[in-house]
Amino acid sequence: MSETAAAKKNDSGMAKLTITLGAICAACALVLGLVNMVTEAPIAAVQKQKNDAAMAEVLPADSYEQMEYTGSDATIKSLYKAGDAGYVVEVSPSSSFSGTLTIMVGVNADQTVSGVAVTKSGETSGLGDNAKKPDFRAQYVGLSGEVKVTKDGGQITPITGATITSRAVSAGVTSALAAVAELG
Repeated sequence: MSETAAAKKNDSGMAKLTITLGAICAACALVLGLVNMVTEAPIAAVQKQKNDAAMAEVLPADSYEQMEYTGSDATIKSLYKAGDAGYVVEVSPSSSFSGTLTIMVGVNADQTVSGVAVTKSGETSGLGDNAKKPDFRAQYVGLSGEVKVTKDGGQITPITGATITSRAVSAGVTSALAAVAELG
């Protein structure tokens, strides 16, 4: 076989491989899109149910009215008025270890923390994920103003081996308190 015939054969083989790979990628993209379309609503419903349960845990109330947050803190995801009891604030502190931590903070009418719940966490299992434990979260109840871990001169005992997560939760609680204070 001559050199030009071998080059044409290689070009033909390369074109077939490119077309085949493109078709496989298009099929995978289509399947992923369909799976996303089918699972999007059930995932949203489960997340709403989880958020509703967290709101009831951190500040029990008859109803929760979502309010528009117009402040400058980008970590505040949503804010709810919990009747006359106070507010519930959903916060995603950007300083968490994984970057995917979301908490609900209940703030009483007297601007003290009524409770904290973790609704979403990508923190390390057995370390930062311990922020979900009741003993850690209970430290925040009754606090107001700026909340810090003891290593930073504050009042929260950090989770052993997970100071970054402990600081992130504390920063989230501080953000929630500040957001409610902005409302007056």
